[in-house]
Amino acid sequence: MIAPAVVMFVVGLWGIDRGGMWRDEAVTFQVARRSVPEIWRLLHEVDAVHGLYYLLMHVVLAVPHPGEVVLRLPSVCGATVTAGLVGALGTRLGGRARVGLWAGLLYAITPLVGHYAQEGRSYALVTAGVTGTTLLLLRAVEGRARRMWSGWGSYGGLLAAMCLLHEMAVLVVAAHAAALAGLGVPKRVWARWGCAAGVAVLALLPLAWVSSTQSAQVGWLPVPGWGSVARVAREFLVVPMGVVFWVGVLLMVVGVSALRVSVVAVPLVVIPPGLLMAVSQMKPMYDDRYVLYALVGVPLLVAAGADRVAAVLEGLGCGTRVRDRVGVRHDGCGPLRSGEGRRLRSAEGRRLRSGEGRLTEQAVRRRPSVSRALTLAGALVIGLVFVQYLPLYRQDRAPAGRPDDLAVVSALVHREVRPGEPVLFLPLIARRPALAYPKGFRGAWDIALGESGSRSGTLYGREIGTDALRRRLAAVGRVWVVAEPYALRGHWSPRDPAERVKLAVLRERFVPEKSRTYTVQGGVTLRLYVRRP
Repeated sequence: MIAPAVVMFVVGLWGIDRGGMWRDEAVTFQVARRSVPEIWRLLHEVDAVHGLYYLLMHVVLAVPHPGEVVLRLPSVCGATVTAGLVGALGTRLGGRARVGLWAGLLYAITPLVGHYAQEGRSYALVTAGVTGTTLLLLRAVEGRARRMWSGWGSYGGLLAAMCLLHEMAVLVVAAHAAALAGLGVPKRVWARWGCAAGVAVLALLPLAWVSSTQSAQVGWLPVPGWGSVARVAREFLVVPMGVVFWVGVLLMVVGVSALRVSVVAVPLVVIPPGLLMAVSQMKPMYDDRYVLYALVGVPLLVAAGADRVAAVLEGLGCGTRVRDRVGVRHDGCGPLRSGEGRRLRSAEGRRLRSGEGRLTEQAVRRRPSVSRALTLAGALVIGLVFVQYLPLYRQDRAPAGRPDDLAVVSALVHREVRPGEPVLFLPLIARRPALAYPKGFRGAWDIALGESGSRSGTLYGREIGTDALRRRLAAVGRVWVVAEPYALRGHWSPRDPAERVKLAVLRERFVPEKSRTYTVQGGVTLRLYVRRP
């Protein structure tokens, strides 16, 4: 649908030029600007799960003078497409255009959606693809026999692409299986779906094997508990806890009674996060953004619940069947089957000719205007929700809306560090600002760097050996340290020998100048160390 897509595009563009990249975006930016052979070499060591996304962004960032806006535009486009697809899903499942309109608008104004629509990572694109596969699934189930195989081929191809874009997209296969079970499809449909989904899973296996060898990258993730469940429930609805939140919960409960919507939306909301949380009890790998696509089911349920309430206000229910010009049942139960429409029209015609249906005829003429008014009222309510929580959106679009801002660190180094002065990154990953915004570090001496990331096939470069590092530090009288928040705390004990040498030399031979210590957003510290007297 066009209206939700337009709203999402405007919301996505609002504040997209907020400024500096944060650490994850910086990884995308610096990796995607490498050559294809350099990206391929990196994927054998780290980040294989994001390989296809990096190759896609390599094409996007090939434009002259790429920056933060260009980095985030694909995510804005992904969220825009998703909003339109959610609208199409709502219309197809709910049987009314207003269900699609409300669902698409609700998706577009969800703060979590707006957050990832402005993130230079793959999650918004994955959500668009997964939503597209869900729509293709329904079309393949309902398609004509001669077109069925082409429909399943499109479904399987898009599903495979999304699994390669991010391997956690494969969890939607379980949600689609539950939806098919709820729809009660025949065995031949199960067989065709099994072939299409099986091809996608087989395509994922090589990536899954490589990424399993790189599992240390998600070693920081905790075991999810009930707090994770509560956070998902809070973020997946339109707003945080409050009146609107509980109204949304109530409408979701009502929406579950719309069986055709709920058999697709409920598995989509519950199964991917639930499966990932269950697996993470043994090996933690759960993060909300990995299953962002599950959010798509929430606006569908809320819109279906609102449609049920609107139907009551219209005086319609499944027990009162009224036809319109095209013979469509206005009871929320979907289109009439062949034969049923003729019987209904014949019965209504007899009642109208006999005079006893005169009041019903007048109601039929009034209902389109009432329905349009309710549709518009629902859209206005969604707009009011968006306006009420504008401060939340503004906060998210401010530079402080992300964990850190690497541009600020780079600007601070440019201001404080003189050309030729040594800079020591503690630990290795603190080199992120220099990779994302190298202009601020131009002229500074990266004292520990042995080989750049692009040449070494690593994210942050390969540093020199411990002995060489000691010799270099022994030859300087002052050194600037760019440190992660935890690195300068006394209780930090790194495993890497090079990091231990950095700490030991700083403590033994240097003292910090408190007047030349700067802490920026996210806790990153720039501090000058001078040699002990």
